[in-house]
Amino acid sequence: MSTFCTGVTVITAVGRDGTPHGLTCTSLASVTVSPPTLMVCLDVRSGTLAAVRDSGRFAVNLLHEGGRRAAEVFSSAVPDRFDQVPWRLGETGQLWLVEDAFAVAECRVADAVVVGDHVVVFGEVVNTEQRAETPLLYGMRRFASWEGASATTERVP
Repeated sequence: MSTFCTGVTVITAVGRDGTPHGLTCTSLASVTVSPPTLMVCLDVRSGTLAAVRDSGRFAVNLLHEGGRRAAEVFSSAVPDRFDQVPWRLGETGQLWLVEDAFAVAECRVADAVVVGDHVVVFGEVVNTEQRAETPLLYGMRRFASWEGASATTERVP
């Protein structure tokens, strides 16, 4: 699957003790429009997964082409990840990476299923914010941007 190109997100959640948690994730899919639901896959050992389970909420930060540093920070063992990037709390209290994400979906956990060493978390979207920027992509073990693309590109019928 390392050759499959996908968008890059940072999943964030606030732990029971108020500590922010986050990790870089490329395992994201839209599940249904009604109700709007996203699916993310998180390692069972992840502190972010523990925060998601404790709070019942999480945010999906979709990174723009300038968000590579945030993707690298949240995929590393840096202990103070949230000191490395600007963020704020969203409408439902979730963590938004304000300079690195072109879109954010705040979610309420609707379901979770253990599959091997990961948990598939289904989140019902309760709030979104978006601005027109080019998404950051990852595939073939490197980052890239979608050349010639923009958020205002016409839809194909």
